Amino acid sequence: MLIIAFVALATLSLPGALAAQISVVDGVVGGVPKANLAPARPNVPMTSPTAPGKLRAVENSGAHHREMTPGVYQASGYGDLTAMESMWFWFFAARSNPSTAPLALWFNGGPGSSSMIGLFQEHGPCRITNDSSSVTLNPYSWNNNANVLYIDQPVGAGFSHGTLNVGTSQEAASDVWKFMQIFFSDPRFAKYATNDLAIWTESYGGHYGPTFAAYILSQNSAIAAGTISGIRLNLKVLGIGDGLTDPLVQYPGYIVYAASNPYHPLVSSSVISRANTSWTRTSATGNAGCKEQLEIMTSVAAASIASHPYPPDVTTYLNTIGKSVGAESTWQETNFQIYANFANTGDWMRNSRPDLETVINAGVRTIIFDGDADYILNYVGVEAMVDALDTKFASLYKQQTFKAYTVAGQATGQYKNAGTFSYVRIYGAGHEVPAYKFGNLAYGQAAAQMFTQIMSNQPLTPT
Repeated sequence: MLIIAFVALATLSLPGALAAQISVVDGVVGGVPKANLAPARPNVPMTSPTAPGKLRAVENSGAHHREMTPGVYQASGYGDLTAMESMWFWFFAARSNPSTAPLALWFNGGPGSSSMIGLFQEHGPCRITNDSSSVTLNPYSWNNNANVLYIDQPVGAGFSHGTLNVGTSQEAASDVWKFMQIFFSDPRFAKYATNDLAIWTESYGGHYGPTFAAYILSQNSAIAAGTISGIRLNLKVLGIGDGLTDPLVQYPGYIVYAASNPYHPLVSSSVISRANTSWTRTSATGNAGCKEQLEIMTSVAAASIASHPYPPDVTTYLNTIGKSVGAESTWQETNFQIYANFANTGDWMRNSRPDLETVINAGVRTIIFDGDADYILNYVGVEAMVDALDTKFASLYKQQTFKAYTVAGQATGQYKNAGTFSYVRIYGAGHEVPAYKFGNLAYGQAAAQMFTQIMSNQPLTPT
């Protein structure tokens, strides 16, 4: 197990730095078990096999305490991939013009974390209250002008249940594609198949997003060539927030951000000095340092910090309403077995930047966004990854200077546009950007403007 030298940060509690999408193992955020866990197994007893290839849904369940806007359709339930693998979804139609509105898929990270985090803590039609007991209407919900489909994946995450077979982003991509084939084959949702499709994700979504999008493009090509049969997915947008995409490029950002960020230094100068030494040390001068170990892909690395309790927990609320919305298992924020599966395959350290470059070059409008108060996937590392992108827009991007991103006249970040690629750093936001507010803006208001502009196939524009 490789741990970056500044593990002294384990005593640090940085507000907004980290949500619960990255598991803590032996006090290390993003750590892995000292030994492999038991073989993958169903996360709930399966009393009888389901019918593969079908969608099971509860429609418009208790709309008074989920989607509070009258007349807005919702459905939740399962897509059964196999007799022993059921993937949970929760769909919300757009509040305006759902028949023509684009469809956005949302995936939280982990790996193994539930997308109900995004639904109830970030940008869904209702948000969890501070006491975690109920929800309130979210006027800046992402379903204002888009149909939004929240998916718990891989199987075993959140309310999804069954055999835990997935341990790589590529395997996860295959299952998501299978789910979408089931979803669009259902008479209730087939009408959305020709609408524009978007993938939005965060955290480990820096792996998921590029991998899922590239896989969809390859499947579309195979369908067009007649080598496979299926429903073409009309992918137009990819959005990634606070994502881990290229660990080798992003990890040095921990040291830089800890020493200098918009708020305050996080550790002493002596800790920073030791971290720099540990990062650059080579095997020629002794034990290999972190950079050299990462380069040879020997294990998983992450800085260690203490988790902060914001945004409010949703566990009790979700398990209270679970049965009424069609859930068949006990909800858990992150499935540790899935997390371990990904750690054991080395997927964590895979560089997903080539897939991201493929997607950008294919003409998919892409945005990378990051909160400037997030430490665990800080903007220093994310911007280093963005600067390293080798795409048809790379030269144009490098020529741009950061401009102020304003929302209703309030400066709320810095951004660049280059072709169909955009990047924005959001002020005052932690790991879950839409969960925060800044200045005189409301919770999620800045993220909602960003989302709406990109989903309208427009570059970022200050207002």
